[in-house]
Amino acid sequence: MDVYEAVDTRRAVRAFSDEPVPRDVLERVLTAATRAPSSGNLQPWHVYVVTGEPLAELKRLATARALAGDSGDEREYPMYPPELASPYRDRFSAAAAQRYAALGIERDDPARPTRIAAVNAEAFGAPVVLFCYLDRTMGPGQWGDAGMYLQTVMLLLRAEGLHSCPQVMWTMYRKTVGHIVEPDDGLVLFCGVAVGFEKEGVPRLRTGRADLAETVSFLGT
Repeated sequence: MDVYEAVDTRRAVRAFSDEPVPRDVLERVLTAATRAPSSGNLQPWHVYVVTGEPLAELKRLATARALAGDSGDEREYPMYPPELASPYRDRFSAAAAQRYAALGIERDDPARPTRIAAVNAEAFGAPVVLFCYLDRTMGPGQWGDAGMYLQTVMLLLRAEGLHSCPQVMWTMYRKTVGHIVEPDDGLVLFCGVAVGFEKEGVPRLRTGRADLAETVSFLGT
């Protein structure tokens, strides 16, 4: 798979099979991903790979919180700006409607928030979740570095025939995640990434993207 194909086929998959992911594949991906760029070569990320019984326990605890209507732990960073203006609000709304309709959760379902939280807490059935943490002393530049690192990981996963779904939602249950992975106090949870093989026979969602002219300006050509 070349780079263009990996980019084009990378999607946030929300239905995984229970087929296990070999550890050597994960090690190969995460080793290669160390070549991701970071300002000053700080490599500010720390990843916990959770699978097997520890992941099953995490899913049980997080799902119980979701089904109980738990609003989650106090956020350590905002997921989105408090006021999303157009065109960002429009893109967000359109993608959310597509995403959860594909999972059979309609916008007018009164149990929608609980059902969304519960399917997220199950990591959409993924047999592996990577939890990416950053040192609390890091700034916005290093958070950008972490994003480039995780994109590198997700593209390498495609090269291995695997899919992924980044889940900032795990920050809502960061204390539950911490109970399982026991991170150093100096680390803050950036996000989780569900990893696995895509489940067959489920709708395959591909959200739209803005036209190039909306996000890119060419100067001097």
